[in-house]
Amino acid sequence: MNRNVIKILAAVALAASLAVAQSSPAQTAGGAKARIRQRMMAKLNLTADQKTQIKAIQQQAKADAAPLQTQVQQNREALQAAVKSDNTGQIQSLAATQGSLQGQLTSIRLTAQAKVYAVLTPAQQAQLAAMQAKLQEALKNLKALGQ
Repeated sequence: MNRNVIKILAAVALAASLAVAQSSPAQTAGGAKARIRQRMMAKLNLTADQKTQIKAIQQQAKADAAPLQTQVQQNREALQAAVKSDNTGQIQSLAATQGSLQGQLTSIRLTAQAKVYAVLTPAQQAQLAAMQAKLQEALKNLKALGQ
């Protein structure tokens, strides 16, 4: 039971620190994910060459995603206008477009993750998998607290 209490307290502490560190709700999810990703990369003891490769991968993914993110925002605004005008046909069309755009962004993000994973040594890959499992467990415990 003590292990569960410790896990729950750790999850709550993580959530609280993330909540306090945020300045606006729009930044919460992206900022928290970025900080977690940075901490995980720092714990992997990357070589200078790995850091350079990963930075290039991340920059390319960001450049690839930028026009799509603009389209997502424009489409979201068009969706809001369609909702306000009760235009069901336009809502369906724009929703389908939004799904496609989000799918493209997901593809860019996951392709970049695969490239980063390939840069890691087998030991770093195992360490990353262990950290990801620990994070998933903490999130699961946090979600259980909310129910």
